[in-house]
Amino acid sequence: MSGLLVARTGRHQQRYEDGYRLIAGCIPFKYRDVEEDGGDSSEKMVEVLMINSTSGPGLLFPKGGWENDETAKEAAVREAVEEAGVRGDLVHFLGCYSFKSKTLQDEFSPEGLCRAAMYALHVKEELDSWPEKSHRERSWLTIPKAIECCRHPWMRDALEKGFSEWCHHGLINTIAED
Repeated sequence: MSGLLVARTGRHQQRYEDGYRLIAGCIPFKYRDVEEDGGDSSEKMVEVLMINSTSGPGLLFPKGGWENDETAKEAAVREAVEEAGVRGDLVHFLGCYSFKSKTLQDEFSPEGLCRAAMYALHVKEELDSWPEKSHRERSWLTIPKAIECCRHPWMRDALEKGFSEWCHHGLINTIAED
């Protein structure tokens, strides 16, 4: 098999629980050096990666169905590669977020109920080519700008209540030394 990456499609392998379609996703992030005092010192700034939606305005974090043959963590890593073309390390579980989706209604979840397990993904590699490159654009944003541009309220919650709180409690700094 060649090194070509292909996105999984279809819903026949999807996981469901209590009427909810189970989703896994991540908030990809990296550190950027910001110079201070005319270049005498630098500070690390956190930026998060968002991708465009294929079904309307606004930006999203990579996410998708959690399938029967993988863990939630494996699904989150797979979605980061397929949708955003990034690889890295999952470093923190941000929580589960429930939402309703008109586009994800099916026989197992007629109301389109979804529950997303979200993780922080420390990006180590940005791929030049990835499965959804032809219809996805990547944008690195500061946290305040990402909050402003985020299309879905549940993703905004994951960013504000999960990721940002984790960052502000200093936990993210422990991996900055890597």
